[in-house]
Amino acid sequence: MKLKKIITHRLALPIGALLALVLLNTIARPSFLSITVRDGQLYGSIVDILRNSSPLMLVSLGMMIVIATRGIDLSVGALMAVSGAVSLTIIKASPRPDDLGVLAVAIVAGVLTTLFLGVWNGFLVSVLGIQPIIATLVLMLAGRGIALLITQGYITTINSVPYQFMAQGYVFGMPFAFLVAVAVIVIVALVERRTALGMLTEAVGINPTASRIAGVRSRGIIWGAYAASGLLAGMAGVLYSSNIMAADANAAGLNIEVDAILAVVLGGTLLTGGRFTIAGTVIGVYTIQTLTSTITFLGVPPAVTPVFKAAVIVIVCLAQSARVRSWFRSRRSQRTQTPTSTPAPVGDSEQTPALVGAGEGKAR
Repeated sequence: MKLKKIITHRLALPIGALLALVLLNTIARPSFLSITVRDGQLYGSIVDILRNSSPLMLVSLGMMIVIATRGIDLSVGALMAVSGAVSLTIIKASPRPDDLGVLAVAIVAGVLTTLFLGVWNGFLVSVLGIQPIIATLVLMLAGRGIALLITQGYITTINSVPYQFMAQGYVFGMPFAFLVAVAVIVIVALVERRTALGMLTEAVGINPTASRIAGVRSRGIIWGAYAASGLLAGMAGVLYSSNIMAADANAAGLNIEVDAILAVVLGGTLLTGGRFTIAGTVIGVYTIQTLTSTITFLGVPPAVTPVFKAAVIVIVCLAQSARVRSWFRSRRSQRTQTPTSTPAPVGDSEQTPALVGAGEGKAR
């Protein structure tokens, strides 16, 4: 019973996928799990995965909240490009790129810009009633154009040690970007699970009309979800640009919305809304990042990487399919039917448990 409970747990699939990837990497590369300490700082493949997954983690948490309300945000990648373009343009225009005041203004300006764009997405969806995929598709296409306008069509590069620290620096021996991701995870968990907001968000995702009749302000919750997604995408854009020290409007956040959706769904959040899991999303992000690192290590060309992710999507969809689950339950029920079952006496109105199970299996 304990094994069955573990297998049927909703986090079993993402944890199993992550452990399988770790095992594959360990077999192919025995030093995969090794961690070295130099000058009090941790280095290794695992540490690299934790650091490189930080932008995806921020984007996925915002995507998770949006999906929980039956929505979707396709503009997160473009918002990352906008955030990086705004921040680096301000720093490049300053004669003191290492000044902490200038960096603070640049980061706040970049994040507030994407927060405003997230509010715009929420307005289109919650107030005007536009389908989420259409509303966010507008910014997905226009966002990179906005970023190109800000950078005047060029790749903006800077030299700023404090700005570079956000992606490559260490605090308490751990990458600073990883600590930022951990802080955001804790904040999202406290807000969504320690207050009534998480329950209200799931209520809106299950049935927006019923929740509105019950007194839940579904419009404000949906609006806030898109605003939070824009805010987190802006923070991810700052981390991404600090890693390469450049604002590339065409490459920043490219296809990250697909990875974020995949990580959220792999973690157990329903695309139909109404149920989300923060722990599952975190595991899903590390699974996707480990998969990306594995493909790179195996020497697979980057252009082929989407094929592997598409295979993961197919497996996840099959695992969440109600028809596939019903088929497996039916097969399991047929196997548990004992051939030596004693037939019920003629005229007896009660069936034996075995025959009852067989009848249910056939009905399914």
